[in-house]
Amino acid sequence: MRLGGPLFYTYSDPEQWIQALKKHGYGAAYCPVTVDDEDAVVEAYVKVANKADIIISEVGAWSNPLSADEVERRAAIKKCKEQLALADRIGARCCVNISGSRGEQWDGPHPDNFTSETFDMIVATVREIIDDVKPIRTFYTLEPMPWMYPDSADSYLELIKAIDRKSFAVHFDPVNLICSPQRYYNNGALIRDFINKLGPYIKSCHAKDITLSGKLTTHLSEVRPGCGSLDYITLLRNLEALDADMPLMIEHLSSEEECNAAADYIRSKAREAGVKLKFTITEE
Repeated sequence: MRLGGPLFYTYSDPEQWIQALKKHGYGAAYCPVTVDDEDAVVEAYVKVANKADIIISEVGAWSNPLSADEVERRAAIKKCKEQLALADRIGARCCVNISGSRGEQWDGPHPDNFTSETFDMIVATVREIIDDVKPIRTFYTLEPMPWMYPDSADSYLELIKAIDRKSFAVHFDPVNLICSPQRYYNNGALIRDFINKLGPYIKSCHAKDITLSGKLTTHLSEVRPGCGSLDYITLLRNLEALDADMPLMIEHLSSEEECNAAADYIRSKAREAGVKLKFTITEE
């Protein structure tokens, strides 16, 4: 497996980027370039990544392709196409977005999010994105969310069947699937079920953690890895068995210190689980 995370540095060239990754011992990285970068710049980053044995895990396309505002919806779809094309240019394992929300909050709950009409909208939107870009080296994926499709392994399988595109795959975020006390206390079984059902489709994974408070009615909070109850032993062992190069990407932390603490915790659980985290970055 390969651990990665955000970099809290300003880098101006590929070598500085590699040095920042080396400092953290990461074997996977978020995309270091943008859609506006020239081909020569993109190629330079690809070259140093290959030389240093770094996998570029994902390109984010965070937007709301299901927005009720037509201008916002079309802009989001355009962004998804551009980011998917970028992922293909740089050879990232995937481009990732959420499916979208029918409400004003782009990533929030809405009563229409779980209707058959919305399911069909997701299918049509993902097909449009993939069919327009026609990626060769990467995949378009949807991150699971607690209040929109896909919200479970089964709903993800339904989407895969309905979308029916070889370039549609899976992004795994186990914390986002934990939306009840039952799932919280049985998250190891949830992780195993998701990977058993969707393993061949999984291209990248997010590393977070979660806590359940005693305040009524139900309050679940995302926290730094090591500060919650996610079953990292089960997660690491099952991902390792699935793909020895699977990226596990730390996210949503606001400082280098927090990321270092998260990485230290994940590495400690990997040692406990007997899982090797690759960080083979060559010395000059």
